[in-house]
Amino acid sequence: MQLPTHAPSGRLLATLLAVPHLASAFYLPGVAPTSYKQDDPVPLNVNAIRPVAGSDAMLHSVVSYDYYHPLFQLCQPAGGPQDVGASLGSILFGDRIKTSPFELKMAKEEPCKVLCKTTYEKGAAVFVNQQIRDGISLNWLVDGLPAGQKIPDELTETEFYNPGFLLGQVTDDGNQVQFNNHYDIIVEYHEVAGSREDYRVVGVIVEPDSRKYAGPPDGNICETSTGPVVLSESEDTEVQFTYAVQWVPSKTAWATRWDKYLHVFDPKIHWFSLINSAVIVVFLVLTVMSILVRALKKDIARYNRLDQLNLDDLSGTSAIMEDGVQEDSGWKLVHGDVFRTPKHPLLLSVLLGNGAQLFVMAGFTIAFALLGFLSPSNRGSLGTIMILLYTILGFVGGYASARMYKSLQGEKWKLCIMLTPLLVPGIVFSIFFLLDLFLWAKNSSGAVPFTTMLVIVLIWFIISVPLSCAGSWLGFRAPAIEPPVRTNQIPRQIPPVTSYLRPIPSMLLVGLLPFGAIFVELYFIMSSIWFSKIYYMFGFLFLCYGLMIMTCAAVTVLMVYFLLCAENYNWQWRSFLAAGTTSGYIFLNALLYWVSKLSLGGFAGSVLYIGYSALISFLFFILTGSIGFFSSWLFVRRIYASIKID
Repeated sequence: MQLPTHAPSGRLLATLLAVPHLASAFYLPGVAPTSYKQDDPVPLNVNAIRPVAGSDAMLHSVVSYDYYHPLFQLCQPAGGPQDVGASLGSILFGDRIKTSPFELKMAKEEPCKVLCKTTYEKGAAVFVNQQIRDGISLNWLVDGLPAGQKIPDELTETEFYNPGFLLGQVTDDGNQVQFNNHYDIIVEYHEVAGSREDYRVVGVIVEPDSRKYAGPPDGNICETSTGPVVLSESEDTEVQFTYAVQWVPSKTAWATRWDKYLHVFDPKIHWFSLINSAVIVVFLVLTVMSILVRALKKDIARYNRLDQLNLDDLSGTSAIMEDGVQEDSGWKLVHGDVFRTPKHPLLLSVLLGNGAQLFVMAGFTIAFALLGFLSPSNRGSLGTIMILLYTILGFVGGYASARMYKSLQGEKWKLCIMLTPLLVPGIVFSIFFLLDLFLWAKNSSGAVPFTTMLVIVLIWFIISVPLSCAGSWLGFRAPAIEPPVRTNQIPRQIPPVTSYLRPIPSMLLVGLLPFGAIFVELYFIMSSIWFSKIYYMFGFLFLCYGLMIMTCAAVTVLMVYFLLCAENYNWQWRSFLAAGTTSGYIFLNALLYWVSKLSLGGFAGSVLYIGYSALISFLFFILTGSIGFFSSWLFVRRIYASIKID
């Protein structure tokens, strides 16, 4: 399904009813390409104007703008621009695709085409010059391919296409800001095999230039430049826009045309870092598991041996010494309290249900992307599938929350059913809406239209909430998960613990290791998000996701084991919070990235960056916390089911 970028309110119901057809937004390998004949029109659409790294390799803004923002005064097509259909994920990620006045005809050279003439007043000139200093870039789409600039990679001695091209540039001395008003459009095309009349677009390059014209606006004006265009901030400046089109035959096949845009700087370092992380994580997990297995085998054998000696002891002695160790010691001592209901069981169950929902959604999304079902050629497909999966998987969240709440002897089951689909999504939507207000205030194209937000809310209440309630109903109807040991009526007093087992130190230690497993890939993901790069390394992401799960489970289980050996039976919230501390390191990494890679001078830009980083960290907190809890829960049930309790 394709949603309009700014859906009118009258079409809201039709859009909502068409939501199930969003599955058509998936990119399936082998989809038919578009073929053109000689002189057939090739559509050139424009997208949002986005900031990229400036000359100092720093990002100076995170606010994008509509291509036809009034202050940019770029040329519009006759009759005004029209919205081009975009998927739900594309809209949420800031795509605003519209028609343009550029006319491209297959294999037809255009040495000089005149567009419009615009007069920039003082206010507009100040705004545009500041955007050029911040490194703003224009984004075009030709036959679905992003128009970019050819950039050489000196390290690998290869060339790649970087999507987007600069609105202007600052001279080396920094004294002059030049505005690009001429575009040399170089389109690479490929002849269809077996046909000499059909052609396909396989690459687009735009070489912008700043040209101050002195002659009349005719077909030879492109050769009458007298210097660069500099927008005066004290008086009006007239600017004539022009462009030229060049068609270049290419041997690139249509199926591989995206390879030029998918580039990794220094891939050897990426591979080395990932392999290094994988080796360390696997070694850590194996070490932790070997320690636990050896220790647990020894503990269980000793406990069972001592229990058997107790049965054979006719004198009725209650304390038997073996190797200087008393029977009631270690984690067996707290068997009557280890399954005691923790504080705030309702909140814990709701978070765990949403964590299970996020876990399954992330796994399916990465798997679909790894198999090639989510291609960059279908803009926004990644965001669309994430939203759809999370919506549909509300059933999983409701079921997991209800089963856990019932096992914790919770009594407010109606409140659990209500909060599971509303609490976490409500927090996420509230933060997203508040951040969107800043984008609306800046008149940014990244602001999600109100009608689109309304559609998302209606989708949630019509699809996800009923599915979550159905899952909760089945979860409460299912038999309760009984603990393997009986819980004492009177809680046992918890002795003081050593320093490293206290809440803060243990949380910091446990959260650090899963973060180390995803640190390398996190850098590439953040560069993709904030620097408008195309992320496609889903194989690396799949490995990192698996390593994070393994590490998160192993270190949390180890912490719970030490905690139980110290006779502290409050492991439920400790396991969730300790594993969830990974999100704290992710947020701290985002702040370090802000200091080292970004130079956001405005208040709104800083709030947006910190707000979105906090939102992502919050979702990671629920995800990793749930992984830590469920792994610890299975571990605790397993070890206490392995010993004999009198």
